[in-house]
Amino acid sequence: MDDEGFARADAGRVRVVIVDDHPAVVAGIEGWYAGADPPIEVVAAGPDVGVAWAGPGLGVEVVVFDLMLGNPTPAYGDLKRLVDHGRRVVVYSMREDQDTALNCLDIGAFTYLTKAEGGAHLVAATRAAAELRPYTPPALGGAFGADRRPGRPRLSDREIDVMVEWFKSESKELVAAKLNLSPRTVAGYIDRVRIKYANAGRRASTKAALVARAIQDGLVRLDDL
Repeated sequence: MDDEGFARADAGRVRVVIVDDHPAVVAGIEGWYAGADPPIEVVAAGPDVGVAWAGPGLGVEVVVFDLMLGNPTPAYGDLKRLVDHGRRVVVYSMREDQDTALNCLDIGAFTYLTKAEGGAHLVAATRAAAELRPYTPPALGGAFGADRRPGRPRLSDREIDVMVEWFKSESKELVAAKLNLSPRTVAGYIDRVRIKYANAGRRASTKAALVARAIQDGLVRLDDL
């Protein structure tokens, strides 16, 4: 295991934890993953988020997460806990409203899919999460297009911490050492920040551009750098 406690899989091997309280949904996801080329390995599955914090599930980065879990309100607290611990969360939910999808991205979810979008998108999103590649399924793309919130993206506290430390450091490896993260996880946070700025119509493809955005939004002062 590395400094975050995640067991790195062999190159090209994708391992996931499924958190969903509907056995039929879990069975369907397992079938899609088994039929993928190459197959995706389900390491653990269960009806509550505890499955991601115990046994084999603890060592897996990618978590497929049912946002409701039989509750009347979204489990945003569980999602935040997963994100804050460096898990790449693919939210897979019955809810199709744009506010819920955007809230999950603001918390730090890797991406958001509705269960109506089916297996092909879930497999593709899961691989993207494992490989730290952006993935925007159709419903999420629609939510971005309908988003009328102010242009400042809502970043999670962890995303801000990693971004600011990166501004102060010469490399992501130094940030990783300081924050007790892996370099891949640091890169994932930075990529996610860039995606959020791009989705807000304020692209920041270079480090200098991202510094400028952060200063404009009051996330960091020039004197701090």
